[in-house]
Amino acid sequence: MSETRSVRGRGAADNPKNRFEQLAYEPDAETVWDPEARVPLTQLFRDSTRTIIARNNSPDVGFDASINPYRGCEHGCIYCYARPSHEYLGFSAGLDFETKILVKTDAAKLLRRELLSPRWQPQPLALSGVTDPYQPIERKLRVTRSVLEVLAEFRNPVVIITKNHLVTRDADLLGALAQDKAVVVNVSVTSLDEKLQRIMEPRTSVPKRRLDAIETLANAGIPVRVMVAPVIPGLTDHEMPAILQAARNAGARDASWVMLRLPFAVKELFEDWLGRHFPERREKVLGRIREVRDGKLNVAEFGERMRGTGEIATQISALFQAAKKKSGFPCDLPPLSTAAFRRPDPHGQLGLFEQAS
Repeated sequence: MSETRSVRGRGAADNPKNRFEQLAYEPDAETVWDPEARVPLTQLFRDSTRTIIARNNSPDVGFDASINPYRGCEHGCIYCYARPSHEYLGFSAGLDFETKILVKTDAAKLLRRELLSPRWQPQPLALSGVTDPYQPIERKLRVTRSVLEVLAEFRNPVVIITKNHLVTRDADLLGALAQDKAVVVNVSVTSLDEKLQRIMEPRTSVPKRRLDAIETLANAGIPVRVMVAPVIPGLTDHEMPAILQAARNAGARDASWVMLRLPFAVKELFEDWLGRHFPERREKVLGRIREVRDGKLNVAEFGERMRGTGEIATQISALFQAAKKKSGFPCDLPPLSTAAFRRPDPHGQLGLFEQAS
């Protein structure tokens, strides 16, 4: 990576080389910059994908199918494991991932077509498996909202994963799905330290707003799980008990955690970020990560990648279990139900839903 500097409002400070490209990216006079703030502006591109449901065979996640309304994420979380996915598009996992956002404008139309097909077997869909469906641009574009409208019409169950208070905007649709036991919202809370959160996850909702989102959804009868994810050994792991207690007080009914993952270019980006913001703690944090990753900064094997191994990983797991029990979380949330799924007649009265939405 070339010499870097902090970029206001962004997690990454540069564009590391794309592992699939021979040429490295270097900013030049044609780069789109805000002349006042000297930061790269967000650019939106239309994603002309012809399918909307993605499949995965990972035993580490609790879903087989997902919908990603956006590719790339303006939240800018420095540790995001999805950053390398932007390299498949010819972009960088660094600033490009945060500033070049692909939008699936036809997501709702494509989803309706797939759910109407007799080949579709009702099952939970995740929103989303990669980037946050409630990143800032969703407030204006409402692509995620349009997808939820289709899911609510078909009563197809959905699992939502987000760091953004904007999810509360859709409490009406989520509440309708909750009546059929067809929704759970996962709110990620990485830290309660707003100063740390602002530089680690620059365009996400602050911790207080995330807890408010949990409370708002819970009060609307929508099941909420708090995700302490990712846990960064030596930087955020000590906050786990406080996060769990705060989330439980807000109404979360379940909790989970995930160890930090640093695949491909994310390793370099994270190391650089630590050096810029926490130089005195850099080696300690990297050392702890290596201790839970068998001497490396990342391990990709299923099972191990979500939890880590070794004494520190065992201690973090034990801390989570003890803190979850002490915080008074009830039993794990029940599985989502597909019992209410229906295929509305697109030519009948139920088809008016689409015209009115």
